[in-house]
Amino acid sequence: MVFPIDAVLPDLLASLRDRTRALLIAPPGAGKTTRAAPALIGEPWCDGQVLLLVPRRLAARAAAEFMATALGEAPGATIGYATRLDSKIGKDTRIIVMTHGVFLSRIQADPELAGVSAVLFDEVHERGLDNDLALALTLDAAGALRNDLRLLAMSATLDVQRFRSLLGGAPEIVSEGKSFPLELVHVGRDAASRIEPQMARAIRGALAEQEGSLLAFLPGVAEIERTADALGSLPGTVELHRLHGGIEPAAQRKALAAPSPGKRKLVLATSIAETSVTLEDVRIVVDSGLARRPRYDRGAGLTRLVTERATRAAVTQRAGRAARQSPGVAIRLWEEAATASDG
Repeated sequence: MVFPIDAVLPDLLASLRDRTRALLIAPPGAGKTTRAAPALIGEPWCDGQVLLLVPRRLAARAAAEFMATALGEAPGATIGYATRLDSKIGKDTRIIVMTHGVFLSRIQADPELAGVSAVLFDEVHERGLDNDLALALTLDAAGALRNDLRLLAMSATLDVQRFRSLLGGAPEIVSEGKSFPLELVHVGRDAASRIEPQMARAIRGALAEQEGSLLAFLPGVAEIERTADALGSLPGTVELHRLHGGIEPAAQRKALAAPSPGKRKLVLATSIAETSVTLEDVRIVVDSGLARRPRYDRGAGLTRLVTERATRAAVTQRAGRAARQSPGVAIRLWEEAATASDG
């Protein structure tokens, strides 16, 4: 299988032969998550492991399984993964896909990252305490202990100048990707009313008017369940799936897989589905525009989960899910001006 990112991999490899840092910018679906790391392990300088850091456990498992399957292997051979709850790593594993939390434990135990040739940050634009600390510690390790350690920052939406400065003027490799037409529809919502009935109405309307499977973004598990209740009975041709960090891996795989013959999927998801994974057959996205994120409460001295408006980068990623494999439509439950004013 050929991916759009393959066209720029020679440029990436050439950059990392001469330098230790690079930026890889490619739109969703270009293949950066699953193609960059395997390309590196054949390089003369890469005689150790490649660590690929992804934002979520689901993405770690899915990326490792995809890359292992491409090699005709199971996870735990050449390609492995490590999350807080699960890992598959063998003695000959060259690429380990891991979450930022697992990486932090590793680099704190071994600041030199012995036996590691490269660290790749997927979706590096995503902000969070673990994400930011992982990048900072890797930069410290590379600067003070490992001047041979390669660092690759990857993203679809990136403040290039800021990251180039952070990475010491690293070269920028850009893949245009394969783009399909994407229609954006802003329908607004009543902020004084609950989001779930409004999401259910938008989902039902989209299923009636559009073709293909539908991915709906909600801020949390409770909203997913209330939206499922508000939807009531669905047509027999629609398979309902939930996708969030609390469900079993087998259920997550079903949500990601192609629908059964003659069926279409409706996937109610949290932000876990924003990046690093591909949901087969999705042509419609319905976006609540909300996200649940950890925020430090200075008064209480605790970190709390807060429901807030999703960032512009996040809603751009969400909309792109609809046009990864074919033309699509993204229905947004907010006014267009709200997106334009989001910094």
